[in-house]
Amino acid sequence: MIKQKIFNDPVYGFISVNDPLIHRLLDHPYFQRLGRISQLGLSYLVYPGAHHTRFHHALGALHLMGEALEVLTQKGVSISKEEAQAARIAILLHDIGHGPFSHTLEKSIMPGVEHETISLQIMQELNKECNGALDLAISIFTRNYHRTFFTELVSGQLDVDRLDYLMRDSFYTGVAEGIIGSERIIKMMNVENNRLVVEQKGIYSIEKFLIARRLMYWQVYFHKTVIGAEALLTAILKRAKDLAVKGEKLFCTSALEKFLYKSKTDRLEHFVQLDDMDILASIKEWVKHKDPILSDLCFRLIYRKLLRVKLQAKPFESTDIEDIKQKVATKFNLADNNEPNYYVTSSFVSTLAYEETAGDILILDNEGSVAPLFEVSDHLLPEDMTKVITKHFVCYPKDIE
Repeated sequence: MIKQKIFNDPVYGFISVNDPLIHRLLDHPYFQRLGRISQLGLSYLVYPGAHHTRFHHALGALHLMGEALEVLTQKGVSISKEEAQAARIAILLHDIGHGPFSHTLEKSIMPGVEHETISLQIMQELNKECNGALDLAISIFTRNYHRTFFTELVSGQLDVDRLDYLMRDSFYTGVAEGIIGSERIIKMMNVENNRLVVEQKGIYSIEKFLIARRLMYWQVYFHKTVIGAEALLTAILKRAKDLAVKGEKLFCTSALEKFLYKSKTDRLEHFVQLDDMDILASIKEWVKHKDPILSDLCFRLIYRKLLRVKLQAKPFESTDIEDIKQKVATKFNLADNNEPNYYVTSSFVSTLAYEETAGDILILDNEGSVAPLFEVSDHLLPEDMTKVITKHFVCYPKDIE
């Protein structure tokens, strides 16, 4: 008799899992770590309910993958038990390589290494432990499986990853603009020539999905207060690392110590021990550190004394940035010319709602013909939906104003 696990999910209700291999993966420490990785980084500083984790998201994506495979099977798409299991494992583990606070510290903890690369490395380690049982899942994840629609369900324009995170992030933040008809979209899915397609009567749900994705980026993911908080957290880790390189003794968990006091740490066994708790516990202690810059930065984050953020369409003038840095140096008595850089961050954020290079969303009409979404839509979508939207920002302490 196969043991069944049941999870009570606030978004979809009860989620049942009755696959022994997936049970094993769910119970593995690598996957359990996702329960200590925030899905939305520091967004809870703006939306107090946004405390959900990558664990929640992975379970939700697993559930939606099961729903999608069932719909496709009912429509006559041949899917073997091995393929169904592999697709579910691929989506379950697709984010397992995220570090503390998800995207926020991706460039700070493992510079130059994307979380997808780490996810693959972890999947390969799990595959060794499972005697090759994840071979097919890895093939789907790496886009090497010949039945393309499986990969498109895991990572594509209309994958179940996006369907879940829009619904879930909307639910926990309370931002209604992110609500999409995920159930209807899945019901409208089909396969034509090994490509994932959407039946024509689902086209308005797809258009709403794309608009919701754009709105969620600017209202949640790139909210200016979130940008400021993430800049502050990044500055804290940079200051801590710079002090560690100079030999300064810092309190930190054993997992974080490997990344602060080693010039290059890329061992997977160290990375999988690191989560949000290591960062927050250390930052709480650093509030009392003798270094005034580290102490002040940490105080600002812990007690929500966040940075001012200005957003605009064009880049800020370098003279304006230098003027802000000079005010910071004067305000905080900073003698070193590099020290204002911990307080002042200037960069940009970009979004692209519809990535044409990632492959079109294909619409299947009633006559069996397939065409890209933008060729058959009623043009309710904004014309710039396929264009990169960029906003430039500068973050600095409110104290200087």
